[in-house]
Order: sequence, then C-alpha cells, then structure tokens
Amino acid sequence: MAVAAGIWLTALSLSRHEALAQLEAEAAGLAVQHSRLVDSELARFRLLPIVLGEYRDLGEALASPTADAARRLDQKLGFLAHQTGAYIIYLVDHTGLVISASNAATEDSFVGKNFSFRPYFSEAMKDGMAEYYGAGAISGRPGLFIARRVGDAAAPAGVVVVKFEFEPVSRIWANDPGKTLVVDEHQIILAASDPSQVLTALAPLSAEDRARIVASGQYRDAALGPGNYRVEDAGRIRGPRDQIMVAAEQPVAGTRLRLLHLLDTRMALQEASAQAWLLALPAILGLAVIGAAIWWRITRVARAAADRRALEEAVAARTAELRDEIAERARAEDRYRDAREELAQANRLASVGSITAGLMHEINQPVATIRTLAENARHHLAANRLDRVSANLDAAVDVTARIGTITQEMRRFSRRGRHAAGPEPLDGIIAGALLLVGNRFRKAGVRLDLPPQGQPRVLAERVRLEQVLVNLLQNAIDAVSSGVDPHVALFVDDMEKNAVRLTVADNGPGIDPALAKEIFRPFMTGKPDGLGLGLGIAQDIMNDLGGSLTIGPSPLGGAAFIVTMGRA
Repeated sequence: MAVAAGIWLTALSLSRHEALAQLEAEAAGLAVQHSRLVDSELARFRLLPIVLGEYRDLGEALASPTADAARRLDQKLGFLAHQTGAYIIYLVDHTGLVISASNAATEDSFVGKNFSFRPYFSEAMKDGMAEYYGAGAISGRPGLFIARRVGDAAAPAGVVVVKFEFEPVSRIWANDPGKTLVVDEHQIILAASDPSQVLTALAPLSAEDRARIVASGQYRDAALGPGNYRVEDAGRIRGPRDQIMVAAEQPVAGTRLRLLHLLDTRMALQEASAQAWLLALPAILGLAVIGAAIWWRITRVARAAADRRALEEAVAARTAELRDEIAERARAEDRYRDAREELAQANRLASVGSITAGLMHEINQPVATIRTLAENARHHLAANRLDRVSANLDAAVDVTARIGTITQEMRRFSRRGRHAAGPEPLDGIIAGALLLVGNRFRKAGVRLDLPPQGQPRVLAERVRLEQVLVNLLQNAIDAVSSGVDPHVALFVDDMEKNAVRLTVADNGPGIDPALAKEIFRPFMTGKPDGLGLGLGIAQDIMNDLGGSLTIGPSPLGGAAFIVTMGRA
C-alpha cells in the first residue's frame, strides 16, 4: 500500500507541476496580449495633446477665455473626445483654471474648475509633458491623465489634458478566460475586468503610503481597502472563495503601472488529479499482480517459513546467551576497574608516604611559629601592649589556616573513591599538587617554573588529576636531583579549541630510547628502586577522564610528559 501511495503521489506531483506550468504559460500569453492592447491605446491617446497643441483655437481660447472662441473650442473638444473614445479633454490656463472642456454642456462640466493642485498641471507647466494616474477630482473614476504644455517654457499659456480610462479595454478583457488587473506601485487596482474591484488593494497599505495618498488626493476619498484578490507569494494570488490563481505580469509602457492576468488553478488541478490516476493506475495494477504472485509463492514455501522461524528461535536463544556473556563481561570490567582503583589508591598512599616527611616539616615550622607568637603575646599582655597582642594573635590565626590547608590537601589526596569528572580549575589542581610535593623541590634544590595564573577550567576529577601530576613531578625531581642546575617546568598550552595540554618538562638525562615505547607498561621502570606502576596508573587515569598521557620533546632538553585534558 505504501508503494502504491508513493507512486500515486509522485504521479500527482508531476501532473500538478505540468498543469501549473501550462496555466502559467497561458496566463503569460494573455498578459502580453492585453498589455499590447493597453500600450496601443495609450500610444494613440498620447498623440492627442501633441496634435491639440497645434490647434490655433487653443491660443484664441486662452487669449479670450470668456469669448465665443472658448465655447467653439468646447464643441471641437467634445467632437474629438467622442471620435477618439477619450473620457474627457480640457484646456487649463496658466493659473490652473479650466476655460474649455469636452463636457462643457453636461452637469459635471469642468469649465470654471481650478486644477492647479493636480501634479500633472504643475509638472506639465514645468517640463512640457506629464502623466499622472489617479481618481478624477469630480467623477472619482480612476484613469491616466496625459498633459501637454501650450506655449514655450519661458511664457507658458496653459495646459491641454486628455484623460484615458481603462473601462473600454476592461470590457474587451472580460471576453478572455481569467481576470485582468492594472495596478499601481502600491498594489492599488486601477482597472479590472471585474469593475467592482477597482480602487481596492491587493495588499494592505502601509501607514506612510496611505497618509501620502490621502494628502495628495490622488484617489480622492476611496477607501482603498482589501478586495476579492490578495497577494499570496511570487506568482500566486488568492481570489474569491479562496481559490489560488496563477498571475502573469507585464509592465504598462511609459508608466509605473503593471498589468496582471490571473487564471484559476482549480480546474487545472482537478484535471491533474485525474491524469495522475491514469498515470499511476497501470503501475498500481502491476504491483497488485506482483503482490499476488508473491503471496502465491509464499503459500508454496510454508516449510521454508517454518525453517526460518526455527532459525529465528535459535538466533533469539543465542542472543540471550550473548546478553548473559555481555553482562558477565560488564561485571568483569567492573571488577577490573575496582582493582585498578585499588592499585591507584595504593599508589596514592605510597606517594603520601614519600611526601609525609616534607609535610611534617611544613607543619612543624608553623607550629613553632605559633608558639613564638603566643609567648610574645603573653609578654605584650603583661606590658599592657594590647595592639601588639592583637597583631600576634592575628598572625597565629593566619599560620593556623596554613596548617589547615596543608592537612586538608593531604587528607583529600589520600581519600579513596571515584567521582564523576566535571569542571575543575587547573590553577587549583596545580596548587594542590605543589602543596604536596613543594617541600621536596625546596629540599632537593630543584628550580621549578610554573605557568601564570588564570589558566582555563578542565574536565577532570580533582584528586585523580592531582595524583597524575604528583607522580609526574616526583619522577621529574628524581630525574634531575643528581644533575647540575636541576630545573623542572610546567607549561600550559590551550591553543586547541576543545583541549588543554599540560606539559611537565625537566632537564634531566631524558628517557632511555629502549624504554620509550614500553614505559607506560606495568613494572617497566628506569629507576633502580622503582616498581614501574606510577606511569601506567597515571595513563589509565587520564584515559578514564577522557584525556591522554604521552611522551613528548622537552623544551629543557630532558624528558617531557604531556597531559591532554578536555576544556570545560
């Protein structure tokens, strides 16, 4: 069923695409045809003001606007308007006053009206020619006003105006399929084969555009609200009863107007659906025949189906066995991790043993200082020097805090257990490790260079990462303690996007090339009294934390171990 549905949907998509393409081509052809009709009509009406400009009667009427010349001109303009189909032709003097018009004998006569506020008058007086589309100031009917100046620019006598209306060509458009619209740059319909849609808008007007149109009186008091047609997207317009219509567009020559021809898609899409069934039905029938053949074949191979079920049962049984084996391996892995943690704890306790003597010195010295401060405070108290007593007590408190810090770090380092890795400050981890092994550096006279404060946070478990760092620092002390000018340095490189590298480098004799490849294996050591467990445990810890521990070139000339961690 899914395959049949897919075939039908594919056929439907192809049929709809072809139907819409044909509809768009038909709309484009009709749009070109209708725009050529409008262009030819406009070209004819644009000649009228030019021809009228040569009439001697215009000059006489302008010279004597109240004389018989103006009334004779009324008759000639009326005859010319009737013969050409122009809605109205009229003559305006240099002040904007109409002195002669083709409708002078009607109730709506323009004679005596002043149109100086109209843009076509001022533009024609200035430039010689002007065209303006809008609603008539008296009739309210939209059209294109074509104006030409009478006289030269230095001494203009007036303007002759011809108004072209789209209604005659709109009646011609009504005989063709679809709907034809002429719209301005604001999507306002000036002409339509459906007259009820004139002076409605295809899209809502912005507040700025509406205010500008109202102020200019371009469309008089028309509401310019939404009509039966509205723009959906490129090439599509939604018409009455929500039908989707394809739209082909052509410019109206010499203007900023556009002609749109719309065709309803419903019939084309219905035909596309019918064609999709014709295309898909043979394929669906073929699939039905194939399905029947397959079903018949299945009934002939019942034994094969039974064998397959038996095989599936065997596979299920083997899968259950594998699940048990996997569970056992997981338990073995847990035991291995517990044993490894035991080994890491033993390594930490061994490290604690090697640094206990140094820490005792670190603690004994503050204890002696506290005793001295207490004795001094007692003498100052006897002498009633209370300010000095307070100063000695403050100093004793500071020294006590130092002892607390040392013992807390020792207790935390030797604590057993594993915790989830999380964001940890690298500065604090380095400081904690140095609190444990710093005395060994001072006692051995080894120079130690540290990275500057402000290092990034890393993804780690603090105690286990400190254990790695303590192991590497103790190995570095052992490597350089017998050399000249012993030197150990820590470098932090956070140039990589998601990783931070901490390098522990020394200027000792380096790593024996014979041991370089196997130095992380258990019980492999270059020290006479070493067990060879520290580096292996450290590498296992870094692997568990999602990082790594490797050997690299030392910038100090000896050995270098590179600890790579994820950036938090």
